[in-house]
Parts: sequence; C-alpha cells; structure tokens
Amino acid sequence: MEKVMWWLLANSLGGESRAKILVELLSSPQNANSISKNLRLDYKTIRYHLKVLEENGLITSVGKDYGKTYFPSDELERCRDCFNGILDRLGMKLGKKMNISKKIKGKDDNDRN
Repeated sequence: MEKVMWWLLANSLGGESRAKILVELLSSPQNANSISKNLRLDYKTIRYHLKVLEENGLITSVGKDYGKTYFPSDELERCRDCFNGILDRLGMKLGKKMNISKKIKGKDDNDRN
C-alpha cells in the first residue's frame, strides 16, 4: 500500500488534492459535495480524485449518486503512520493548512470515552 500511496500522492498530477481528500475522509466520512465545499475545489475534480482513490483501495463508499458517502478503507486506516510519513517526507504544507496531525493521527482525547 505504501507504494500505491507514493504513486498517488507524490508521483502523479493531483497528488496534493488527493492527500487533502484523504485527510478529510480520515477526519469524517463525507459525500463529494461536502468534500468539495470543505476543500474549496471543483465538484467534478473531487469526483475524479475520489474515483482514483477508490479504484486504488484507499477509500470505499456506500450508496449511489449524490448521496454516495466515502470512507477511508481499512487498509488506509492501518497505514495512517505511513500516510503521515509520506506527507512529512514530501514537505507538503497540509499540516498547517488542515490541522493534519489532529485529523489523521487518531481520535481526540474526548473521543476515547
């Protein structure tokens, strides 16, 4: 999975957008419209990247059409440390933009109760 993440996030066009989408989904499951609004990216662009991420096993979905909701795959959940490491090594500025450490490293202390 690490090789797939490197390819999708670092070695292909749209890698930063895909990383932002993964951060959003690791924070909470969402539909394409919600992700588009949160990231301020074009809806069709989001749909394209969601398709790529799903085809490569990083996310999964439930539902159809507009109400289709996207979730991180079990594989991505298992590879959170790898995902964090890739973002760190790429020097992406997502951490500051999106409070990445809180969103992808796990649950907040309040969520553990």
